[in-house]
Amino acid sequence: MPTHSDKATRAFNQAVDGFGDAVDYFRLDPVPPVWRELRHYSRGKLRSDLLAGATVALVSIPQAVGFALIAGLPAEMVIMCVVVGGFLAALFSTSCHLVFGPTNSISLLMASAIATLPVVGVTKPELALVMAFLIGFFQLVAGFSKLGKLTQFVSRSVVIGYGTAIGILLASSQLPNLCGAESTRGNLFHSLEGTLQHLLTFQVNFYSIAIGLVTFLLFFALERLVRWVPVELVGLILISLFTRWTGLEVLGVKTIAQEGAVSGALPSFVGLPFGDASVSVFPAMMSTALAIALLGMLEAISIGKTLAARSGQSFNANQELIAMGAANIGCCAFGAMPGSASFARSATNQQSGARTQVAALSSSLMVLGALFCVAPLINYLPIPALAAHLIRIGLKMINREQLRIAWRATRSDAIVLVATMLSAFLFKLDAAIYIGLGLSLALFLKKASAPSLVEYGFNEQGQLSQIDAAVKRGSSTISIVHVEGELFFGAADLFQEEVRMRAEEADIRVVILRMKNARHLDATSVMSLLQLHESLTSSKRHLLISGINPDVERVLWRSGAWKTIGSENIFPAEANLTMSTKRALQRAKKLLAADGASGKPDVRVFYDRSRADNQTGTTGAPIEYIANYEI
Repeated sequence: MPTHSDKATRAFNQAVDGFGDAVDYFRLDPVPPVWRELRHYSRGKLRSDLLAGATVALVSIPQAVGFALIAGLPAEMVIMCVVVGGFLAALFSTSCHLVFGPTNSISLLMASAIATLPVVGVTKPELALVMAFLIGFFQLVAGFSKLGKLTQFVSRSVVIGYGTAIGILLASSQLPNLCGAESTRGNLFHSLEGTLQHLLTFQVNFYSIAIGLVTFLLFFALERLVRWVPVELVGLILISLFTRWTGLEVLGVKTIAQEGAVSGALPSFVGLPFGDASVSVFPAMMSTALAIALLGMLEAISIGKTLAARSGQSFNANQELIAMGAANIGCCAFGAMPGSASFARSATNQQSGARTQVAALSSSLMVLGALFCVAPLINYLPIPALAAHLIRIGLKMINREQLRIAWRATRSDAIVLVATMLSAFLFKLDAAIYIGLGLSLALFLKKASAPSLVEYGFNEQGQLSQIDAAVKRGSSTISIVHVEGELFFGAADLFQEEVRMRAEEADIRVVILRMKNARHLDATSVMSLLQLHESLTSSKRHLLISGINPDVERVLWRSGAWKTIGSENIFPAEANLTMSTKRALQRAKKLLAADGASGKPDVRVFYDRSRADNQTGTTGAPIEYIANYEI
């Protein structure tokens, strides 16, 4: 008889086995991936990681300050996103180069959401914390549910169009700051109209414009003369020193100190936003948070895969989603804005020689240390200079080569590209993501669910050839319809109508569906198949199916369609690719004989012209030869 100790041991072992099964199911490491790297760490790796981390830290500080200006949040919230979020993401990430933090798109989406949400009694920083929590929650759920691969179904044209629109919006949003004028709320066109009106009426600060132009020239000179230094950091520090010594504030030029002074501080735990006021805004922020979470997932996986392909490292998309979700939850808990993977900082990390996740970990700590040293100097930074820096970032986001490819590849890509960009310009940014995704899926479904059949038959020489519409068709009693591609719900009805329309001709007595290349039947397509069978049977005609693969066979068995159509009328694929169709033709001869038909039956074949053209590169040429069947 088992003792209590035995029962406890058995329960413990079952718990351990269950935990192991869960870890295996989610394909996650039971410990942070960076710990595995540390087992084989070396002094050489440490040197490379620290150098890369220092380089990324120097790039991160001016960008963080700029993103604070975009989002309309205190600079400390954005910098803490670099410190806390960057550290946590690196801790759980499988990528050795991915760097987490505030980005252009997240900052603009945050600014748009905060400005348009109809909430009262909740401050901007509180809204940012709620957003960080919701984004992190969605990303954690996606990671644990292994939804990382779903991002591959998002059209690249949507990402290109959205990224281009973000770059244009980022640059245009900084024009009022560059001119020292008041910002105009609204979409892109309203913003540009307001800026132009300020310029034409001279309601601008010409000193601000001059500082912005000097900043552009300084960055341009540094990029070409001193390429080994971080251009943005050096340029902005030089301008800050100039502002401190000359006192430009008296000329009406705004500085960071006037927008919200930056000070050195350690991260402090503020808790999760579960107060009554914060929870009340959850419903209003769900849609925007989901859009930002989706965008962050796309950015992280796209950047991670690109860097992994260059370096040859492994990449686990689901683990990256969990890393990002944990980072955003951590940002919320420590009073920081939400973030995402940054392509600029990640690429800098790889190009600087980073070997492991320690580079990103050290970068976050270096930013925290540098904050105590350069915070007083950052406060002297002129807003027009920062605006010039952000305009440069926005213009660099416009990839002309990718735009050219998306515009010229297919008509669908061009439509999705333009629609996504216009939606971002005219509507809320999160709505643009949904519009782009919805349109790309709708165009794909339209393309996948529009079968085009062309008729083939045996000519006088007994060869299979296309029947010209101008030529009078012979009397055919057997119709072979080639079915290729995806027979999902979008194509089911059109497929059924196309076949029924041809089968309704008085001379057709047997329809053979040759489904050798048909895939992914679902409930809708099975019901359409049964309706076709019922329609033919009611008019004393026959439906035969040949060449089905195991997946289609399984669906027909499970749904009961196999029994309804009759096993004697279904011919699975065989090693000889044409044998199943030959057996179907022999079955058709018996059915015709039973119906009282005499003589040798004629055969008419229908084929998908578009698929044949795509696979052969010719017009009207069949890709498969089916002739001289003895039936």
